[in-house]
Amino acid sequence: MTEYLTIDGGQIAYDVDGAGPLVVLSHGIGDRRQAYRFLAPKLVAAGYRVAAVDLRGHGESSMNWRSHDGGDAISRTDVAGDLLALIRHLGGPAVIIGHSLSGGAATIAAAQAPELVSGIIELNPFTKTQKFAAGAVFTISRYRKGMTHLMAAMIFKSLGQWMSYLNVAYPVKPADYDQYMAELSAKLREPGRFAEFLKTGKSTPADAEAQLPNIGSPALIIMGTEDPDFANPQAEGDAIVALMPAGMGRVELSEGSGHYPHADSSDRVAELALSFLEEHARA
Repeated sequence: MTEYLTIDGGQIAYDVDGAGPLVVLSHGIGDRRQAYRFLAPKLVAAGYRVAAVDLRGHGESSMNWRSHDGGDAISRTDVAGDLLALIRHLGGPAVIIGHSLSGGAATIAAAQAPELVSGIIELNPFTKTQKFAAGAVFTISRYRKGMTHLMAAMIFKSLGQWMSYLNVAYPVKPADYDQYMAELSAKLREPGRFAEFLKTGKSTPADAEAQLPNIGSPALIIMGTEDPDFANPQAEGDAIVALMPAGMGRVELSEGSGHYPHADSSDRVAELALSFLEEHARA
């Protein structure tokens, strides 16, 4: 059942299931909270209270969030504020599992309020400022294909190109892939939704990278080895951990996964997440 949390500027949609220590799931750009449809039940079954949230502008959350200066407010810092507000509302602390942009948001939340965030799990996160790997375009086909479709989606404001990117980003297709993508496409065709998604492409991970040295909670970075967003996913994860306080983070791989390991390899992600939660989640 969808619930709503009113925050200054709009409403955040979420749902909660299970009982036990709190885990908050936050998806990536152009998606919705149902991206965790395979992982969330596994966490609930293991004894956790799981809240899956729609990013501002996405899913059933409200649109047109504005900053105090009148600009768009959909940065990682903005999302981190939403996640912390939800944790307070639900009576944290919580472990945050954040995918892509939300990985960066999890970093910021862990730096800003370690008393509310007992740990963070980042799935293929955009937590560091990116540099286009020009050489990899010629040598790594998944990177070339992914970047071609992703840049075309942003430049030409093309939903078709976004859906083509997703086809590359899911090298392993979940059993319900066609149905899920049809539903996602329909959601993004709702008035204003695709425009909200495009706003996220204008944000950078610089705010998250600046907070990596300041996190006060343990971190697990999970990288899909076939993620088309990174020329070298392992190296990206290692670089994120290297900027954290010594001993605070570690990297694990999901072999064969693309940018969405929580959907294409939920058993592997659940195995890693539950081990982390057993050590760091608290009521």
